[in-house]
Formats: sequence, structure tokens, C-alpha cells
Amino acid sequence: MKALLMAAGLGSRISGQIDGSPKCTIDIGNQALIENTILELKRKGIHEIAMVVGYRAHVITSLLGGENIRFFHNPFYDRTNSIASMWFARDFLTDSDCLLLNADVYFEEQVLDVVLQETRSPVMFADPSRRAEGDYKFGYENGLLQKHGKELPLEETTGEYVGIARLHREFVPIFQERLQSLILQRQHDLWWENVLYSFLGERDVHVAQIPPGLFWAEVDTWEDYKRILHFTNHLAHM
Repeated sequence: MKALLMAAGLGSRISGQIDGSPKCTIDIGNQALIENTILELKRKGIHEIAMVVGYRAHVITSLLGGENIRFFHNPFYDRTNSIASMWFARDFLTDSDCLLLNADVYFEEQVLDVVLQETRSPVMFADPSRRAEGDYKFGYENGLLQKHGKELPLEETTGEYVGIARLHREFVPIFQERLQSLILQRQHDLWWENVLYSFLGERDVHVAQIPPGLFWAEVDTWEDYKRILHFTNHLAHM
């Protein structure tokens, strides 16, 4: 199992409130968010880890200098979206099952357990408890993704996308080929998840649900960050 973390973006919605720091480096109480993520991955036996960096890359690489992590760089991070970052790391995905994660996602240990127990591929993860307030919304039925988008109407929404996907090694070459095709079409403004969305209508894209009560949050806004701090402070005092 490999893990590829996407950490190249500007994080413009919250950047001004965190002094321009990369979102994955925010302090969550006693460590940076990305340090917690790396710790949880290694605790589960995932030691082959890579990150794609871009915006203020030196901050991330310096923070994780003591970790055995492979870094890829997207020099066009300010003019492209995460699909371009994924393209720069495309060869890392070869010959293994892979986790794809947005590096600004905080999750408690049990969330990763759910991800690693999933046997379907490709599979993305969603939280049905955040159906109404979700940032990026999924509409799925019988465990299969049907619709997606930030503006998806509530009546068509089943859950919020968690920012994590899992690919079996057999699917990885198919994923890489589609990624390459979209880049050659100059679709640089797409998210990496659009590679998976592009398969809708061709093959199944599965959705697994995060069970109620498990905590995760993607740092898009100051409110997201406050939710994480509230959770980690609660853990520290248990």
C-alpha cells in the first residue's frame, strides 16, 4: 500500500487567516496536521508515502525533513489545479494499491481503519452526516457515485466527499492512462478527483460511507479549523 498526499495548492479561502501557511501545516494542538496524517499512515503500516508540493514547498519539506517521504513538485501550482499535481507524481502510483488523499484533511484513526478495510476499487469516501453543510457533495445510490458537485441540490445529495480515494493496483494503470489523457487535453484546471469522475457512465465508481460519530474535517475555512481544534482539545483532555 502506498499513499500519495496532495499539498501543492494555495488554500486561498483560509490563507489570510493562517498567515499564508500551507493548510496542511496548521497547528492542531501539539503537532501540525500533516504530521498527524503521516503518523496515522505509518501506524497502519503504510510507509511508502509521497507528497506533491508547490505553494511554499520549503515550509512542508522542512517540517517533514526527518520523515522518509518522497516529494514531487508542481511548479505551476498557481496556474493549475490538483490534476496537474497528480500528473507530476503519476509514476509513484505504479505496482501497488494506493491511497490518494488531500493533505489538508484531518481524520481520526478509526476513519483510516474504514478506508483500509474497503475492498472495492476505485472507491471514494463520503460522510452522510454532513449532507446539508457539505462543501463538495456526492449523490450516490447502492454504493455507486451518481452525481457530484459543490452546487448539488440537497435533495440529490447523499453525503459530503471526505477527500480520500483508494485504488487497487489493477486499476492504477487505467487511472494513469486517463490522467494522461486529460492532461494532454489541457484540462489543467480540474481536480485530481475528476480523473475518477470521468469514468462515470463507463464503469462503477464506488462510494463507502464513514460511519456516524467518526470525526474528520477538510481545512477549507476558519470554521473547519475550529472544528478540528475543538476535537483535538477534547482528545487531549480525555
